[in-house]
Amino acid sequence: MYARRMDHLPPYLFARIDAMKANKLSQGVDVIDLGVGDPDLPTPDHIVEALCTAARDPETHHYPSYTGMIEYRKAVAAWYRSRFGVDLDPQSEVLALIGSKEGIAHIPEAFVNPGEYVLATDPGYPVYKTSTLFSEGRLYEMPIAAENGFLPVLDDIPADVLRQAALMFINYPNNPTAAVAPRSFFEEVVEFAREHGIVVVHDNAYSEITFDGYRAPSFLEIDGAMEVGIEMHSLSKTYNMTGWRIGMACGSAEIVAGLGRVKTNVDSGAFDAIQHAAITALSGPQDCIGQACNIYRERRDLLVAGLREIGFDVQPPKATFYVWAAVEDSIAAAARLLDEAGIVATPGIGFGTNGEGYVRFAITRSLERIREAVDRMGRVSL
Repeated sequence: MYARRMDHLPPYLFARIDAMKANKLSQGVDVIDLGVGDPDLPTPDHIVEALCTAARDPETHHYPSYTGMIEYRKAVAAWYRSRFGVDLDPQSEVLALIGSKEGIAHIPEAFVNPGEYVLATDPGYPVYKTSTLFSEGRLYEMPIAAENGFLPVLDDIPADVLRQAALMFINYPNNPTAAVAPRSFFEEVVEFAREHGIVVVHDNAYSEITFDGYRAPSFLEIDGAMEVGIEMHSLSKTYNMTGWRIGMACGSAEIVAGLGRVKTNVDSGAFDAIQHAAITALSGPQDCIGQACNIYRERRDLLVAGLREIGFDVQPPKATFYVWAAVEDSIAAAARLLDEAGIVATPGIGFGTNGEGYVRFAITRSLERIREAVDRMGRVSL
C-alpha cells in the first residue's frame, strides 16, 4: 500500500517518546517530561493580545500571502538588523515559514536532485534526515564529537561525496548537544560551500536562548554567507510560541526564491493573525527573552549540579535549553529512567548513530520538577 520511500522513513522520534509517555501516564505514573524541547513558559501577554485583536479582524480570515505579509517580512528584516547587524531586503531575502521545521522539511525539494548528497551533522535534528529522504537524496552524516567541540570536520568528508553534494545543514547553538560554534567555523563553512557549490542551511532556532554572557551569532553575519546560504529561524523558542508555527528563512535571494517556489505549491502560507502577533513579538519589548533565559539558567544550574552529584560528567551549556549527558547505553538509560523513575529523557541515538552514549535532558520544567527528577535519578543505576 505504502510508497517505497516509506520503508526508509523512521518513526518520528518525539512521536515515539509521546507514545511511551502516554503509556506510563495510563498506568498512573507521575511522569516528569524532560524529553521534548517545548517551553513550559507562556507566550508573553502582549503577543497574545496582538493575536486576539488581529483574529477579530475579518481581513485576516482570507488566504494569506504565500511569502508572508510584507509587514511581517519588514519586521524580520528590522529584527535581524538590530540583533545581528545583518541587512536584508524584505522583498527578496526574507520568507515567512510555518515554523522553521516546515522550511527545513521543504528546502531539499528545491535544491537536491535524486541521488545527490545532503550533508548533515550526526547527531542532529531528525528532520534533516527525513527531508533528505523525501527529496530522494542521500544523506551523508558528518560526525560531531566532544573532542571536536561537537563541530563537523569538513576535511574528513570524502571527495566522492563532495562531488555529488548539493546542500548542507548546520545548527549552532546545536540541538541536541547544546554546543556553540565560533565565527571561525562559520567562515570555514562559507569557503567550503563556495569551493564545492553547496547550498548552506543554518538552523538558528536557539540563538536567543543563551547564558553567562554568551551571544550567539547569525551565519549571515559572515562575509560571503549571503552568497551561499540561508538561515532558518523561528519565534518558537525565543518567545515561547512553539504551537503558533511561525518562523522565517533569510539570506540569499536565489535560495529564498527556490524555497518559496516549493512552498507556493504545497502550502498557503501562515495565518495573517499569527503574522501580526509575530510582528508585535519582533518589534515590541524584548525583556521577555532575558527573563526566560534567567529562568532557564536557574534550571540548568540545578540540573547540572544534580547530575554531577549523581556521577554524571556534564558541562553547563552556553545556549539552548538542553543538557547533553554521557551514559553507557542511550536506549537502556532512557528506558530505565522512564520505567524506574518516571522520567522522560531523549536517547541520543535517536538523533543519529553518533548520539549513542548520550541522553538529552530538556530544562523545560519547573525547578521543583527538576529537583524531583534529580532525586529520582539518584535512585536509578545508569
